Amino acid sequence: MALANNLTAILNLLALLCSIPITASGIWLASKPDSECVNLLRWPVVVLGVLILVVSACGFIGAYQHKETLLAVYLCYMAILIGLLLVVLIFAFVVTRPDGSYQVPVRGYKEYRLEGFSDWLRENVVDSRDWGKIRACLADSNVCPELSQQFITADQFFSSSSITPLQSGCCKPPTACGYNFVNPTLWLNPTNMAADADCYLWNNDQSQLCYNCNSCKAGLLGNLRKDWRKANLILIITVVVLIWVYVIACSAFRNAQTEGRFRK
Repeated sequence: MALANNLTAILNLLALLCSIPITASGIWLASKPDSECVNLLRWPVVVLGVLILVVSACGFIGAYQHKETLLAVYLCYMAILIGLLLVVLIFAFVVTRPDGSYQVPVRGYKEYRLEGFSDWLRENVVDSRDWGKIRACLADSNVCPELSQQFITADQFFSSSSITPLQSGCCKPPTACGYNFVNPTLWLNPTNMAADADCYLWNNDQSQLCYNCNSCKAGLLGNLRKDWRKANLILIITVVVLIWVYVIACSAFRNAQTEGRFRK
């Protein structure tokens, strides 16, 4: 029985360590400029990571001190948390699967169409009544001002592949409008205003820019999609390890109970 409990304690310690990348992924997501402006998607992964940490600690203490009640609580709640993590992963994968990006000729960056993203993201993020707050948050951020620090000439700007979806959509007018580059956030003399409704919404006022444009909403969704896809890779690896640890811990717990009954 001692061997089974020691094995369970080691497995719970491993599960506890798995909570670190989960929590770190959530904090990284919440710290991104786009996530800071979208409260809806900020903290679920962080909360799950902290809960897994607490439950794993209970399981470790229960195994180390031979407390079967704590082990049973650990196994019950860990199953629930793994299930919730799987739900979050599947949900994030489904809603971020559609990609609204398209390549612009003679440009290193992409532009984004709002219609190319999932209905859920459009309805719950950019079509919600909170867009005014999101827009004001983006305008107060350093997302667009930092472009003027990074790029001086038009060639530098047009050839760059480091421009984020959010910057592509919010900090400049759509390429189809035919605006002439002065600097990354100052564009003049459009040649094809009828190409896109956003052409009429562009404003060189640095507090306005294209924050009211559909392209800005699409760029925000493009950033969210990109960030969640990166986080999902870490979460998938972690949840696989957690499931593996949980299955072995269940087996060890049953073996310990069987051995205890046999000795009695």
